[in-house]
Amino acid sequence: MVECLAREFGYELIEMNASDFRRSRDIDRVAIKSSDKLSLDGRKKIILMDEVDGIYEKIDAGAIDAILRLIEETKFPIIMTANDPWANQLRSLRENVLMIGLKKLGKREILEILRRICVAENIICKEDALEYIYNLSSGDLRSAINDLQAVAEGFGKVDLDLTKTILRRRDRELDPFETLRNIFGSKYAWQAKNAITNTSLDRDMLLEWLNENLPNQIQDPEDLWRAYENLAKATIYTSRIIRTGDWDLLSYAIDLMGPGIAFAIKNNEKDKWRWVKYSFPERIRELSKTKETREILNSIASIIGAREHISRLRAKTDVIPFLRIIFQHNTDLAAKMALSYGLTDHMIKILAGEKSSEILRKIKEYQTFIQKISHEKEREHEKREEKIEKEKKTKKEVKKEEKISGQTGLDKWWRR
Repeated sequence: MVECLAREFGYELIEMNASDFRRSRDIDRVAIKSSDKLSLDGRKKIILMDEVDGIYEKIDAGAIDAILRLIEETKFPIIMTANDPWANQLRSLRENVLMIGLKKLGKREILEILRRICVAENIICKEDALEYIYNLSSGDLRSAINDLQAVAEGFGKVDLDLTKTILRRRDRELDPFETLRNIFGSKYAWQAKNAITNTSLDRDMLLEWLNENLPNQIQDPEDLWRAYENLAKATIYTSRIIRTGDWDLLSYAIDLMGPGIAFAIKNNEKDKWRWVKYSFPERIRELSKTKETREILNSIASIIGAREHISRLRAKTDVIPFLRIIFQHNTDLAAKMALSYGLTDHMIKILAGEKSSEILRKIKEYQTFIQKISHEKEREHEKREEKIEKEKKTKKEVKKEEKISGQTGLDKWWRR
């Protein structure tokens, strides 16, 4: 699609895949340098960054920041593709881009394209075989065309028996929205389990998505209570797996968050298939917003822990709450403590809130006063040193005079 756009508008296409923007310097080298200059023949450019969800926060440090910088600086359009746009590492990107979902094609569209290909290639194809290929594709046109080619090239015709013999149903990862719809709409336990085992979400993130969207899907209070009861038990099992390492408990967690939720809907069966616009977990969104604050609090706890010889956890639970009270009610003492601990402006703002400007002003006053005292002490020290030097010099001269006055005759005259 991006190649088509480039040809349509006469743009030069600059393409980068996941291996090209693992590091920030790769983006600086390829994309940013070409983001504000026309091509050699005077054409504008379009930048394609393919599979950005292949970036990993810990391994590819700085890559997301470099992409955000590119978005701010470039004069040309940027298009990024992702199989899983809801990946954790992409949260800051999601806030700075327009997200366009490429939805699966419907049965009518895919069958029409397959028929057109068969006519163009002179292939004899049966309608039931094409429908079987469509069912295997799960709405993915590329998969459907590949399957059609696999059958047609070998035998020159496409019928149901050949198609069933050659093709096998493929498992595909489900995005978060498909996962939830498949869980809620499951008629059998195995369908709900398949939705969980084939999802692109990890277990913890799936629990968050379910927790956020249960009240959107289930309207009956008793059904909703049953669903949340099963979800709570699934959460207990997953936490015990982490704490004990007993992975035998995973099957119980899957049963509770899959079939347990699907079969909790008893009073109002229509809720299973009611269309709902699912929401991204608000808790995860809030955590991403407060990430900087939490990191600053951790830094404060580290400073206090090192100074007071206590753990960072104890500093966070036993010291920082009282520190907040001091900073919000006693600005004079807060300013002195901030200077003593060496706290930064951001740390003071987190602890003091609205009082931070007053504390920062007092800190400047103290710093000016300290500099003045320090300067005065330096001057006093210099004067004392000058006085000592002068006294030493005077003593030397006196001794010299005494020595000269002790001499007589020609020696005394010569010295003078």
